Amino acid sequence: MVFCRNSLMSAVEVTLQELVRLRARARGLELGARHLALSAQSGGYASIYRGRGLEFDEVRAYQTGDDARSIDWRVTARRGKPHTKLFREERERQVVLLVDLHPGMYFGTRVRFKSVLAAITAALIAWSAQRAGDRVGGIVSGPQTMRLLQPRARRGGVLALLHAIVQGQPVTTGEAIPGHLDGALARLARMVYPGSLVFVLSDFYGLGEAGETSLASISRHNDVMVGFIQDPLEAEPPPADRYRLGTPGAQVVVDTGAPGIVSRWRTAFTERSDRVARLCTRYGLHPVPLMTHDDPLISLRRGLVRRPRAA
Repeated sequence: MVFCRNSLMSAVEVTLQELVRLRARARGLELGARHLALSAQSGGYASIYRGRGLEFDEVRAYQTGDDARSIDWRVTARRGKPHTKLFREERERQVVLLVDLHPGMYFGTRVRFKSVLAAITAALIAWSAQRAGDRVGGIVSGPQTMRLLQPRARRGGVLALLHAIVQGQPVTTGEAIPGHLDGALARLARMVYPGSLVFVLSDFYGLGEAGETSLASISRHNDVMVGFIQDPLEAEPPPADRYRLGTPGAQVVVDTGAPGIVSRWRTAFTERSDRVARLCTRYGLHPVPLMTHDDPLISLRRGLVRRPRAA
């Protein structure tokens, strides 16, 4: 449901252009050091560095000590000075995002809708990962379809993810279907390679027991960050009165002055929050609280300061 207020369209839905422009803001975001020691991948989480490798990166002016075998003779001839090819070692970390955009995410009372917060957060993470040389992919679980995007290097992986988010975002309010998140998490468990950095962005309304099992499986060999998306109204109801919640043509009246509604309201939120907290503790997931009225970049910076596991 949506608590009706006057909102700018950019706070309700996002465009591809808006998500692409976030590339500049993402320069201030670091996803953290790669510290998991991997047995399934050669080289593990060694930092990406330039040198003799498998993937061409760029050309720069020749420097003393460079391998003469890497000289780019075409560029050298064109510019009149020796230039060297640089390569990027193909040991990129995979950054995989699950972006939950069920109809219940089409909701917000402060600054932006939860679906918009999920989209902005995913874009900031994806652009930061791309800048670090990581492969970006994921799953976008929308109201009608679920898009699976295998991790890809460079801008291609980011743009594919952002396009899927824009296409998959909800455009009308609705109820969260119990267990809807379970299917996406099951797909995610089959998709990720050991050593991936995984972000799950959701309000976790649709999490069932099967989803918990998938999260446990994913966490065994990956670093999992839980972006718990919330709106202030979910935690604390407005003052006692009658309110219209929803969108034009799909509204209900809620009386927050009715006996017992305030305690039930708070209890429902507390139970969901406590459940997510218990999952994080039990499986070594790292919680990243995300509120609709906070700056997503600041929330991510704060949430990524401490990592859940050491090498």
